[in-house]
Amino acid sequence: MNNKTHTLTATQIACYANYLYEQERAESTIRKYRHDLAALLAYLGTAPLTKTVLIGWKEHLLQSHAPSSVNSMLAAANSFFAFMGWPELKLRPLKIQKALFCDEQRELTRSEYIRLVQAAKQQGNERLSLVLQTICSTGIRVSELRFITAEAVASARVEIVNKGKLRTIFLSDKLRRLLKKYLQKEQRTAGAVFVTSSGKPLDRSNIWRDMKALCQQAGVAPGKVFPHNLRHLFARIYYTLERDLSRLADILGHSSVNTTRIYTIESGLIHARQIDRMGLIVT
Repeated sequence: MNNKTHTLTATQIACYANYLYEQERAESTIRKYRHDLAALLAYLGTAPLTKTVLIGWKEHLLQSHAPSSVNSMLAAANSFFAFMGWPELKLRPLKIQKALFCDEQRELTRSEYIRLVQAAKQQGNERLSLVLQTICSTGIRVSELRFITAEAVASARVEIVNKGKLRTIFLSDKLRRLLKKYLQKEQRTAGAVFVTSSGKPLDRSNIWRDMKALCQQAGVAPGKVFPHNLRHLFARIYYTLERDLSRLADILGHSSVNTTRIYTIESGLIHARQIDRMGLIVT
């Protein structure tokens, strides 16, 4: 085994983060990579960085993280090693069998989504009701909500810049009518549609907290209620109607249809009903 010794420092991690910034990587990606490398640094303590130690770190992660999370952290480390010119330290990702069905305990259903929207309205939180409908009817990331502006509502086109890519999405007439009415009520004609009391665009934490407050009234398990699940619901419904994975990837802003395919996985219960409809059981 190659056991060449290296030293990992906070300064190196900071230099790598700056490199990612110059490569115009997403802020969330940079933040995650820094977090994962900081976890590796904490694990090392005063120990040198060797392949043997890294294999131990990988085994350590498996004791407290899901395999997909472990692979995500290994990817961050491998990217850093490539940046540093240490290819001999690269770690093999775990082999994870492709999931055939999604977990019904985590995926939001259409009826549950509707109950969340209704609960927001009943609580008098019109802004949250419209946020839910905007994310779910467009498939945007919660971080992209700031691109939903008064100007975009007027033109029906939203120009989104994320991860170094520009894509255009269209707003439905129904959504535009709702947003125009909301903007008129708020007496705003420019800038982000959804803002805080201080005028700043809503961020992930604002929306996550408000969504969790709907769970009990809507009768939806808290584990299903987070912004990204709205994006998943959009993808599943779109794919059910259109069966066009490539087009869906473009709409979602994915570089690979393999990522999009994860979003369209159906539940085991739906699959079972489809099998029943085939009518192949004779007796």
